[in-house]
Amino acid sequence: MNLHVSSRDIGERTLDIVSGMKSLEGPLLPILHEIQAEFGYVPQECLPIIARELNLSRAEVHGVVTFYHDYRDHPAGRHVLKLCRAEACQSMGGDQLAERVKALLGIDFHQTTLDGAVTLEPVYCLGLCSAAPAAMLDGEVHGRLDADTVNDLVAEVRA
Repeated sequence: MNLHVSSRDIGERTLDIVSGMKSLEGPLLPILHEIQAEFGYVPQECLPIIARELNLSRAEVHGVVTFYHDYRDHPAGRHVLKLCRAEACQSMGGDQLAERVKALLGIDFHQTTLDGAVTLEPVYCLGLCSAAPAAMLDGEVHGRLDADTVNDLVAEVRA
């Protein structure tokens, strides 16, 4: 993930990604995933390039980026902590755990700690309903969370 690149580099790399993937069936989502993997987010400068190369309107590309919660319009922290907000997790104490995490990190959902260490995001089902409440830290799922495991997760991302 390159967080410090010029607009020119973003444009060139975006064109490379789109050129390599536009022959796929339904290429927009894979292209957006690859761009986010490359830059850590989907820079606004990418949208007109994607639209032009895929023969879409900028509004169509923008609509897809803003519709899906996984795409970011700004860089995330070094760690991304996603807390499940689905009903099963809420019913098992997820709301209280979410408030605890927010307090421990000093941020709300969709925010990043001032030191750039952690971005906190809501997610609406991790598929761990039988192990609720659940979270995902940097792509690794954690189930049956309680106050102690939440403290451990926050300590891990703060280390």
